[in-house]
Amino acid sequence: MAELSELTAAVQAGKRKIVKDIVPGFIDEGIAPEKILDAMLVAMNEIGAKFKKNEIFVPEVLIAARAMNTGMELLEPVLVAAGLEPEHKVVIGTVKGDLHDIGKNLVGMMLKGANFEVIDLGSDVAPEVFLEKAKEVGASAIVLSALLTTTMPSMTDTVKAFKEAGLGDVKVMVGGAPVTQSFCDEIGADGYAPDAASAVDCIQSLIA
Repeated sequence: MAELSELTAAVQAGKRKIVKDIVPGFIDEGIAPEKILDAMLVAMNEIGAKFKKNEIFVPEVLIAARAMNTGMELLEPVLVAAGLEPEHKVVIGTVKGDLHDIGKNLVGMMLKGANFEVIDLGSDVAPEVFLEKAKEVGASAIVLSALLTTTMPSMTDTVKAFKEAGLGDVKVMVGGAPVTQSFCDEIGADGYAPDAASAVDCIQSLIA
């Protein structure tokens, strides 16, 4: 029978078939679902650390995240039954006028890999849509992505909408190629991340 360390290795290597084959066996054995989850989280934490150090790159992160998601699809019903659902919900999207989504998708995968419930609104998302969805799901944070300088003002509008609505307790993180820490400070967002791995760290620190 497979060991949990094999699951960690399979997720890190992005071997979805192995993950799909061995997770049901762990469940059938009666292994605590949180232990199975932890084995996958260890893998994604290592992937994030390597990504930050430029030891691996986006393709490797993507295949690991997909393997993690394969495992989560199998494990999620067991986690829910055991009352071990993710503690925090994060709404994510690319801002209005911007159709780029690769960076946003990567951040979403990394957040799922860190056991956040991710509500992905896609691209070209208006401030009021972020606001409505955050209210609806009780989000702890929202993540705004932009790849175009011309769409960055939508980040400003979204931060302003949340403050005007009295939702200042919902943390707002911004990121994307043209976005900087100084821009984050200027518009009053709560956090900025230069890459997907840093985004997870940022969200975790914001809602700690």
